[in-house]
This record gives sequence, C-alpha cells and structure tokens, in this order.
Amino acid sequence: MRVISQLEENHYARSCFVRSLVQRYEYHTFAYSESATKPPKRIVQFWDDFKQLPKDVCSCIETWKIVETQGFETLLFDTYQAKDFIQRELGERHKRAFDKCYHPAMQSDYFRLCYIFVKGGCYIDVDDVYEDNNIQQFFNDNRLKIQPLCYDIATNKMVSPSVFTKHGTHETNWIFYFNNNPLIACSRHPLIECALTQATLSLERTKPHILPEIQSTTGPGNLTKSIFEAITENCELEKTLQVVCEWENIAINKWDLSYRNDQRNWRLSNCREYQRTIYQKIENN
Repeated sequence: MRVISQLEENHYARSCFVRSLVQRYEYHTFAYSESATKPPKRIVQFWDDFKQLPKDVCSCIETWKIVETQGFETLLFDTYQAKDFIQRELGERHKRAFDKCYHPAMQSDYFRLCYIFVKGGCYIDVDDVYEDNNIQQFFNDNRLKIQPLCYDIATNKMVSPSVFTKHGTHETNWIFYFNNNPLIACSRHPLIECALTQATLSLERTKPHILPEIQSTTGPGNLTKSIFEAITENCELEKTLQVVCEWENIAINKWDLSYRNDQRNWRLSNCREYQRTIYQKIENN
C-alpha cells in the first residue's frame, strides 16, 4: 500500500476546496459589502523587456486597447518600472523579494500581487487575447475575481470549464486550482494581501544558489494555497471572493506564440538559470 504524504494530503484538500467553490450554485449569490470601494477601471500587464517584445505578443496586448473606449486605462510595465513601483509603494523588503524572481514569469507573478494590492484594478497576462465582450460586470463590487482551472494528471491536459464546472463532476485524477490570471480586485484586498505575504516569505526563505519552483512560490499554486488557508482560518473571507467560471468568453489564452518554444516559457525554465541575453539575437534575426 502506498503511503500518502502530508504534502499530497494538503494538495488534495486545496483541490477539494476549490472544487466546492466552483461547483456550488449558491456561491455566486454572495456579496461583499463591507466597503463601497470598487476596482479602478485599469488593465495592467507586464513584459520584462520592451526592446525584446515579440510581435505576436504585442498583437495580443493590442487587443486590449479597445477597452479604453469604455473608460478603461491600460498600462504595460517592464522589469525596471515594476521594480521602481514596488520599491516606491511597498519598500525595500518587497523590492528585494522581487529581485529574487529569477524568471520574467516569476517577476510577473510577484509584480501583479504588488500592484493589485496597492492600486487595485485588473491584471491580465500578455498572452491573453481580448474577445471584445463586456468586462464592466467585474468592476461593480469590491470582491476579488479569479478564474478556476482544472488539470487532468492522467491525460496531462487541462479540463474544459464547460466540463469541470458542472455540479458533481469529478475524476480522481483532476486537480482544481485558481489561476492568477485574471486578477481583479480593489486595493488592499485581504486575500491579495495574504497571497503577497506568502509569496514574499517564500522568496525570503529561498536559500542562496537555489532557484525555487515558480508556480508554487509566486504563481497559481501560491494564490490557491493562500486563499485556502485564509478562508479556512476565517470563513467570512469567502464573501470577498467571486469565482469567474466563464472567463473564456472574455479572453482566450493564445498558445502558439514564439516565446513558448524557448526559455522565456517558464515551463522550460522552472528551477533553472534564465539566460536573458540570448533573446536579443533571436528577436533581431
């Protein structure tokens, strides 16, 4: 008989927690009314180096410009601007944590937590293509809006939201978790604060010359763990969260992008030294 580790039990508990929120019909009736504050109508994105911004990624970013006609502001940060923002708004401790983010994807993960916590708004990954549908609905109250995901270990594929969001649907090989894209919230949201605190502590605990796992340190794994622990400790925080199960109607994540074939893809660089200098040559050829 195989012994189940404590780590596996924790992952299973978090997966069950996310599944319960995703498939609970009455969940979407919750309203967070402790504050009248709403997220600012602002779309925030990140690419580490504007001089090496691939054309296909730029095309994805451009699709979001149309929301400016709806009264939204769009902002794009690079590494230097993100670091300056973090140091100015949160101080040296968070800036040092950002410096430990060894890959652009990790920088993006950490920066979005910092920015949304301080300013609020909507963080969108640069490989998302806007489908030109209404996003005003996500800015009408001060709940955190996040997208659930489901991964099938057996097939090594993502499960479609149309399948895993149905009440009672489940397979033993499925893992439910929260994506950190999009990330929509008012400033100082308590769940964003928990995720930022946990990411900062994880980066601070990193031993010299050790590159931590990206997903669990700053990415969706960190967000899922932080939300699970916060709501387990204080169930009232559940009212501050809205699970968005139909985000694909708003934006589609584009997979056939040039950077996914090299080390700029975090999956190919996880826990490895990132060779930033080689991409100047790639983009110039």
